[in-house]
Amino acid sequence: MIAAEILSFYGLGLEERRLTASLGRLELLRTFEILERHLPPPPARLLDVGGGTGVYALPLAARGYRVHLIDPVPQHVERASELSNASSSPLVAAAIGDARWLDVSDASVDVVLMLGPMYHLIERSDRVAALSEARRVLAPGGLFVAAYISRFASACDGIQEGALRDATFAAVVDGDLSDGIHRNPTNRPEWFTTAYFHRPEDISREIEDAGLRFDTLIGVEGPGWVSNELDSWLDESTQRERLLRVLRRIESEPSLIGASAHILGVAHCQT
Repeated sequence: MIAAEILSFYGLGLEERRLTASLGRLELLRTFEILERHLPPPPARLLDVGGGTGVYALPLAARGYRVHLIDPVPQHVERASELSNASSSPLVAAAIGDARWLDVSDASVDVVLMLGPMYHLIERSDRVAALSEARRVLAPGGLFVAAYISRFASACDGIQEGALRDATFAAVVDGDLSDGIHRNPTNRPEWFTTAYFHRPEDISREIEDAGLRFDTLIGVEGPGWVSNELDSWLDESTQRERLLRVLRRIESEPSLIGASAHILGVAHCQT
């Protein structure tokens, strides 16, 4: 079961809006461009596990992919279904489900995206179980992409935003850095909810322990969080491309991957 505080947090409906401005906007833009490099051509069968309200699933369906969305939050699935029904390129399905126990047939999809489940599976055994389920449902040679939050994300954010001046937030960061388990003892949703923050070097081990063939790690935003003017950068096409060009050049630099708030792990199912 998903922890009650996690369900309550996502029930607030903040996630869809988060990706429309500032660092969230950069995260969305970069995630899409990274996916475009790795995805097989449509009409590949794509399973978006933890797909939220369809922020990625619906645009991918519009590009011709056959997308099935699964999410544990009822409000997310309801919203995704509503948007899908109104779209000229609807999802194949949107259903409530858990990444650790997928109601999907063996070797039945070409791509599995997990752009959220790894954040909230606190126990390593649960993360490996979810990864093993991805391997089970992938066709031989199929693509797997998962998103992870960096162990250092809250420290960087706390410095950039100034929240680290607050003793309570500083204690949260201390816990994150100690064991990776992020717990928010307040009712402030901007401080996120219960989550697990990964060290980059631990990601490949979990993927391989689940029987997938690890390929690469990619820093999504890189050090883009240092700018307080991201929206103005992203609004202007020439400046946006200058920023993106730098982030592409350093996205796989081992010494900088942990400086990215989000990290994508790319793997394939063994043939």
